[in-house]
Amino acid sequence: MLNVEPFRELEAEVTEWRRHLHQHPELDYRVHNTAKFVAEKLASFGINHIETGIAETGIVALIQGEGGDGPTIGLRADMDALPIVEASNKPWSSQVPGKMHACGHDGHTAMLLGAAKHLAKTRNFKGAVALIFQPAEEDGRGGQKMVQEGIMERFGISQVFGMHNSPGIEIGKFGIADGPILAALDEFDIVVKGRGGHAAQPHRTIDPVVIGAQIIMGLQTLVSRYTDPTESLVISVTKLSAAQAYNIIPEQVELSGTVRTLLPSVRDFAEQHILLSAKGIAQGFGADVELKYRRLEPMTINHTEGTDLAVKAARKLVGANSVDDKVKPRMGSEDFAYMLQARPGAMIWLGNGSTAGLHNPAYDFSDEALRYGIGYWVSLVETALPA
Repeated sequence: MLNVEPFRELEAEVTEWRRHLHQHPELDYRVHNTAKFVAEKLASFGINHIETGIAETGIVALIQGEGGDGPTIGLRADMDALPIVEASNKPWSSQVPGKMHACGHDGHTAMLLGAAKHLAKTRNFKGAVALIFQPAEEDGRGGQKMVQEGIMERFGISQVFGMHNSPGIEIGKFGIADGPILAALDEFDIVVKGRGGHAAQPHRTIDPVVIGAQIIMGLQTLVSRYTDPTESLVISVTKLSAAQAYNIIPEQVELSGTVRTLLPSVRDFAEQHILLSAKGIAQGFGADVELKYRRLEPMTINHTEGTDLAVKAARKLVGANSVDDKVKPRMGSEDFAYMLQARPGAMIWLGNGSTAGLHNPAYDFSDEALRYGIGYWVSLVETALPA
């Protein structure tokens, strides 16, 4: 059985990398300095097959094992930050106003770099490891773009694995499940078209604000009264745009929001019935609606073989009792889903302790978790590709 002790030697150095990345966050595909930092570190480890500029700023690097010929597995880390003003009050807080690593991608990148350094030194595996450093996870579907640009075929990747930190799971523990682990992500915009007028004479108008309010409440009945309670559906209206004056009833109101689902049938239902519900309510008041519905990210679905391999690797590192292999799916989304559509594999949760939640201004990646993330990657490689 492996343990995390060998990776403590890397911890101080990787912590320094992680905090540097945290201080210098970059958004979406514009992770130029982050990508440069990553590429320079990889080269310093003696890795000589490094390809940059994939999906604009993504990187894939190959490490060949010394255990003979074998398949290539992909390990993926995301690099981008979020447009959030940091409130963690850490000495290494963001130095870029309005941007912060509020989802732990600084930790993900640093852990994969730490694993790369170890693997490049030991090479105690057969075949090869493809290190995938991805831009634009948060809002640009960089994972989809890397797949579309052919990384699976170009680098001969047969399986692909991801890891994401999880506040609320104890440091040193892991969580995973076979099948859906994260939800599909959709977005919608509803335009309610009424008849505007003076706010003092609402009877002369068809008030889209009141109608919009009815639609917001009506959409919640799709969740509470029209879908099976055991089949997850989230419909959240998050944006509302109306008149800009106190005394005007506007011609139209715009409502926008997000839909999260774990089943294709529920996803189809939501798209169809959001329009039917909104249109029915609006027409009852003499108004009309337009709907724009966008399917963005698919469900993140772990494959059975990849899940079993991930569980085995994690348990080799921390023991059976520290790996929960039946965690409940979450309603967040991940563009790693596109990689799992292209190749079998799995995503695992890494415990981040009792920190603030992801996308919270007070969040910070726990440096104590670094050794476990590095150890997991190494254990996974040596388990999947035994020399």
